Amino acid sequence: WYQRRVRQHYYITNNLRKNMTPTNTSLVKYDNPKLVSRSTDAKAQRKQKSPQQSPAPGVPGGTRDGKLPPLEVKSQAEDILNSILPPREWTESGQLWVQQVSSTPATRLDVVNLQEQLDIRLQQRQARETGICPVRRELYSQCFDELIRQVTISCAERGLLLLRVRDEIRMTIAAYQTLYESSVAFGMRKALQAEQGKTDMQKKIEELEEEKKDLERQVNELKAKCDAIEKREAERRVVEEKKHAEEIQFLKRTNQQLKTQLEGIIQPSKK
Repeated sequence: WYQRRVRQHYYITNNLRKNMTPTNTSLVKYDNPKLVSRSTDAKAQRKQKSPQQSPAPGVPGGTRDGKLPPLEVKSQAEDILNSILPPREWTESGQLWVQQVSSTPATRLDVVNLQEQLDIRLQQRQARETGICPVRRELYSQCFDELIRQVTISCAERGLLLLRVRDEIRMTIAAYQTLYESSVAFGMRKALQAEQGKTDMQKKIEELEEEKKDLERQVNELKAKCDAIEKREAERRVVEEKKHAEEIQFLKRTNQQLKTQLEGIIQPSKK
């Protein structure tokens, strides 16, 4: 089972072996760098290197019950450790340097020193205590890798299980990061849409205000026309009423005159 996990993790972390520069700031404990004369020689040696097969019972170096000798168990543990934490490789002055992770078992003092170094690095690099902080995440990731290294040396299966936990945590963080980036992009898109909609709305408001002013101007013109018409009609009505009153008075006078004349004609005839 753990060999299958090692092969899967090897494909995931194989790209870490390339273009890696040396650094002394990592919390993971490494052995001293080893000088390789040429890059091609080192690659050829790694290609020729193959996992050692367990000797069968009866074969020199093996046991009757089929158990591996301590040397091969240690070599297999180192292979697993190198697969979990790939060696560093860098080129300097045309020479290839390789630095493998340390296979020395850790003591209680090493764990205490690791904790102290973690606190010191957090203070030196001014990592934030809360919220999203790439520096704090990097340091804690290095600390977790060092703990995996220490556990893998004593128990390879437990180290591979911690490796699964680490990979699951990284996948979860990557998923949350993708979700965060997509949400930020969505928010920016909505903000741009809102800004564009705000511009369109302001333009529409200006058009409506212009239309309102035009309608108010038309209303004022119509009110002025109505007032002029009412004034003209009122004057005409006054003139017509005056003329009608004069006609009535004229007719009354005419009627009175005719009545007087009629009475004057009737009275002599009665005598």
